[in-house]
Amino acid sequence: MEKDKIIEELRAKLGDSPEENDKILKAEAEKYAREGNVDGVNAAGELILEMMPEDRKKEIERLTHIDGVRLDKYYQQILDLIDEKKIVKAIPIAEKLYKKITLEYAPTDKVRYISLRNPFEDNLCQILFKDERTLSRTPFDFSEYITTYAYLLVESGANVDAIPILEKAIEYNPVDVGPRFELCEVYKIIRNKKMVIDVTRDTLKIASSPVAIARCYANVGYTLMDYGEYDDAAVFYVASVMFAPHPAVPMEMKHLTDLKGSPIIKPTQQQIIDTMKKYDIDFGVDKQVIEVAAQLASHYMIKKDIPNALNALKLTYNLTLDKGVKDLILKLDPNAKPVSMVSDDEAAANRENITKN
Repeated sequence: MEKDKIIEELRAKLGDSPEENDKILKAEAEKYAREGNVDGVNAAGELILEMMPEDRKKEIERLTHIDGVRLDKYYQQILDLIDEKKIVKAIPIAEKLYKKITLEYAPTDKVRYISLRNPFEDNLCQILFKDERTLSRTPFDFSEYITTYAYLLVESGANVDAIPILEKAIEYNPVDVGPRFELCEVYKIIRNKKMVIDVTRDTLKIASSPVAIARCYANVGYTLMDYGEYDDAAVFYVASVMFAPHPAVPMEMKHLTDLKGSPIIKPTQQQIIDTMKKYDIDFGVDKQVIEVAAQLASHYMIKKDIPNALNALKLTYNLTLDKGVKDLILKLDPNAKPVSMVSDDEAAANRENITKN
């Protein structure tokens, strides 16, 4: 319904000139993309396609359809099969989608196709993964589509085959933790300790939520436990629950206690830092991630774009637990829901002074 309303609003802005209408719709699509408004992008895209000359329309449809089905609807067929536990049936369909994406949207010397989902990812990507090529947005979230194909391969037991697929998913969105976590799962399954740690180290550089950071630490804890390095595994598990609770982690810690033959003693902050240094992993939120979130919040505040400012502020608060940021959120939206995973006092006690310098 939201998209239909946006289409009505966009139609009201159009006139009799096809050239002017094209400019208006492209500008609106770019605005919606910056805001992370998927319905808006899709609405503008539909109108652009509707008003195109027939030959151009056919070319766009060739790029965005498989067997007459639009790629997002084609992807939904895969999700429906996953819901129905029909993994074997879903794999060839996902493979066909993967081949379509990597053929039609292959990078060139001048253009790189990216599937960034919101302004935060856009800014973080341009800072961390600079590229001289023109960045061209894909019409759909290809990183997610490709990751799902890799997930199906893993579910069918083709773990090693999934690795290059996931690396391709990361190329389309290098600041999406999703394919990186799936890649880490593969390396956990095949017991490649080095790659679990390497992938985790890279994921922590882009992790923008306590949940993502907690999962990173839990992944390392699992692998270290698997390799019999029980004391270090305990440190990573404790660090994980300090950021965000997850029901699986206490069960893993119980298993670790059984393997150790002794209870886990909560390490001091310095012990956590020292243990992580052994694996070239920093304890806490990456400074660059916080800076991007805070700068984005400031940018939207200056523009008086309150909805996007609130999103960026909540992201900043979740990473820093800064009281001043929380007060600003409540000033802009007195009814704002709590954004941290636990109570303020508990979160602050758990994560005191853990932000990287």
